[in-house]
Amino acid sequence: MSYRQWRRGWVAAALAGLSLAGCGQEESATEPQLRPVRSMVIGGADAQRIRTFSGISKPAQESRLSFKVAGTIVDLPIQVGDALKAGDLVARLDASPYELQAQQAQASLVQAQASERNAAANYERVKGLYENSNASRNDLDAARATSESASAQVAAAQKALELSRLNVEYTRLTAGSDCSVAAVNVELNENANVGTPIAVVNCGEGLEVDVSVPEGLIARIRQGMEVGVQFSALDDAAYAGRVTEVGVSSTDNAVTFPVTLRVIDPGPDLRSGLAAEVSFAFEVSSTRQLIPLSAVIQDPNGSFVFLLNPEADGKAVISRRPVTVGELTEDGLEIISGLESGDRVVTAGVSVIRDGQRVLYTERGNG
Repeated sequence: MSYRQWRRGWVAAALAGLSLAGCGQEESATEPQLRPVRSMVIGGADAQRIRTFSGISKPAQESRLSFKVAGTIVDLPIQVGDALKAGDLVARLDASPYELQAQQAQASLVQAQASERNAAANYERVKGLYENSNASRNDLDAARATSESASAQVAAAQKALELSRLNVEYTRLTAGSDCSVAAVNVELNENANVGTPIAVVNCGEGLEVDVSVPEGLIARIRQGMEVGVQFSALDDAAYAGRVTEVGVSSTDNAVTFPVTLRVIDPGPDLRSGLAAEVSFAFEVSSTRQLIPLSAVIQDPNGSFVFLLNPEADGKAVISRRPVTVGELTEDGLEIISGLESGDRVVTAGVSVIRDGQRVLYTERGNG
């Protein structure tokens, strides 16, 4: 082979290589780069939205026991944790002052009864004299008034005796029903005033939880609604609950309303004072959906969203869908019409996509 022939062959080979390289670069340059977006799937008519609120467990019936009379505590047989039966002694005051008052009231009653008998006898005597014209009308009226006054004094003395005897009974503080002692607020030999809390008792086996619900959800909560309850102190053990009370006014001028629920079958491990998480399941309408505000776009033609038509390997094609929007809530923007169950709506990346574009998508989860 001559040098000229060798040179021609080398140039041809080089040109062929450059041509192939150029084709490869052109093919690489024309390969589109897919944009990533996030999406959510619209739920059906039976879809539920879970909202969780914190609360503290408390007994269904909690009583603060106190005396109706004042005195010195001379007997205090209870301790925290004790189980009490109905009628069991909680505390006892020194009853001596009230017993003396009862004795004094008894003596006053006897004296009033004697005065009543004397006044009645005198009235009968003056009445006879008046009938025989030996006493004036004034004498008769005075005797009758004295007799009636004596009878009134007897009635008053009887009431005073009853009250003094009640005060003696009030020196004993007893449990009104089966309960357990949650707190003892006094010590032996202390002076207790009327209404001073002596002990706190939890009665019955019921357990309740109080939570605060935002104003946007309170209208959807009804008495008898079933909820889920978890207690972190018990390794997030799950219990069933039922709403028993729904507040009609906000608490402390806040935008939350009180809701009380009763724990169903609490069992022996539950007690008052435990931190609880209460989960409410709210139904999601098939025609009214809540989606993030960022998923809705406004233009002169109205509101619309981007839907995904999934393909293989996490790829999808964008399509535009007009929607009718409702109110903006704390859970998202309400969509009155335009979406159906199973639609996959783009929730992030809407500003960089267009109708008919192919993208890569990830799921955000059901709305």
